[in-house]
Amino acid sequence: MEPTTWVPPEPGDTHVARVVLDGTGLSLAGLVRLTDALAEPAVDPRALDRVRRARATADRLAATGRWYGRGTGVGAQRSVAVDAGEETAHGLRLLRSHAGGAGRPLPARTVRAMLAIRANQLLAAGSGIHPSFITALTDALRLRVHPAVHEYGAVGTGDLTALAQTGLTLLGERPWLGSGRGGSGGAAGCPGGDAWGAPDAGGAEQVGDGRGEGAGAQRMPRQLTWGPEGVARQAPTATATAAPAPAPTPVQGSNDIPPPSAGDLPAPVTPRPGDALALLSSNALTLGQAALAGHEVERLLRATHAVAALSLAAVSGSPEAYAEPVHALRPYPGPARAAAEVRRLLGLPDRPSAQGRRIQDPFGFRAFPQVHGAALEASDALRRIVETEINCPSENPVLTPDGHLYHHGGFFAVHLALALDALNLALLKTAQLSAARLSALYRTDLTGLPAFLATGPAGSSGAMILEYTANSALAELRAAAAAPASAGHAVLSQGLEEAAGFAGQAARGTERATAAYATVLACELVAAVRALRLHPAPPAVAAFGLAAAVLPSGTEDRPLTADIATATGLLRSLADL
Repeated sequence: MEPTTWVPPEPGDTHVARVVLDGTGLSLAGLVRLTDALAEPAVDPRALDRVRRARATADRLAATGRWYGRGTGVGAQRSVAVDAGEETAHGLRLLRSHAGGAGRPLPARTVRAMLAIRANQLLAAGSGIHPSFITALTDALRLRVHPAVHEYGAVGTGDLTALAQTGLTLLGERPWLGSGRGGSGGAAGCPGGDAWGAPDAGGAEQVGDGRGEGAGAQRMPRQLTWGPEGVARQAPTATATAAPAPAPTPVQGSNDIPPPSAGDLPAPVTPRPGDALALLSSNALTLGQAALAGHEVERLLRATHAVAALSLAAVSGSPEAYAEPVHALRPYPGPARAAAEVRRLLGLPDRPSAQGRRIQDPFGFRAFPQVHGAALEASDALRRIVETEINCPSENPVLTPDGHLYHHGGFFAVHLALALDALNLALLKTAQLSAARLSALYRTDLTGLPAFLATGPAGSSGAMILEYTANSALAELRAAAAAPASAGHAVLSQGLEEAAGFAGQAARGTERATAAYATVLACELVAAVRALRLHPAPPAVAAFGLAAAVLPSGTEDRPLTADIATATGLLRSLADL
């Protein structure tokens, strides 16, 4: 799938690389490039033409009077008819009434992922939305601005509040956040924060908004004024349908940085009948959170092969548990891959000899391929589901390519919720083995080294505290995984919606689990490198050379916080070995 989405610049080309959006071929890697502003979106004109034709079909079908959310109310109001002349105003009320999110504002990186996913889903041409919304979404990505979106508001049956907030921003009723084209704040600079410990760059961001004639029209000059909240506003324009824009939530630091100019904002779109529900009917935010967390998990799981290999070498562990014939007998792909990676990183043959070694190692070493292999498979399963969901129409109702309209439950994100819950549990299991290997590195009977890898005077603590830090992070991971979000239940909208998937809660659990797992793994890495430095014959392997060149070498009793932070950053490089 990747070759269809990633278009690098030609030699000598001064343009940035592009990721093609066509509604069918967006990969996780391409999405991350868009999210991190390492590429710009390029809309396939054939896909946009499909959207235009679908819009014409939608207008024709809506005239029959049977279109949920366009000719009717929503939820328990589904049987309340809306007059044809009121459909545009009804859509505006729908966006305004559903923009009720709460909690912390989400990082720019997360919101950019949502924008890219929603644009690509809409290009699948199942919604009947006007093409101007897709143009505005991709303009926002290219101009590096994003709407203010809040954490709470979804239960796994559509990210209604987040997409309503987005819709009002596209219309010009809410401010855009970000640095604008060519700036250095928010999403416009280097890649945003992630679960490896780096803060998101969008904490203090510029703000701006505008109101105009809609996407596709000539972009007109817009006069911006400073509102009492310290954000840029356009002078109000009288329209037949617009209501006064609500005061936006103040953004920390917005008074300190000038807002993006009017030319660096997407042209506001003009609302039309049916556009509101067509935009709302998606789990794009949850998918964005799942995609970014899943991408970080993939890299952490690759880094784990290197860290576990170093720990195995530090205890002179038996390679028998990693022998290729062992895993051929139980042909699970994950364990076979985990074992093969450890063999590769340590330069072991497929049939390693264990002569002179212990008959059996503790589970942290001996069962690593099985436990970590399950996490690899859970990660692969999440990727498959994410890449399926971001490349198909999920709208209710949905237009099929043959021009028919169907009301359905495809918005119910059960596959996604279950995959996220499964990954959280799998991360917990492999993190438990990481903590177990860390403890094993402190055992003189296994390593032949001083207890706790302490080299100072008698009673020195050495790296003892890493066990506590790792188990503190492990407790956080356990809390994230212990209560699967998909086990939740809700009855909403006067009993019409009597279940929910809670995929968004599962995605936030994965974000927490990923950050905690990185800390556990970093603690093991610090201890493994220290142990190998004390080892009489450390292995001449790339993973040890890379880590030893960066991590502090002193073994005296001293604070280890900086070591853990350095090791956390090293995980990226180890993942790429």
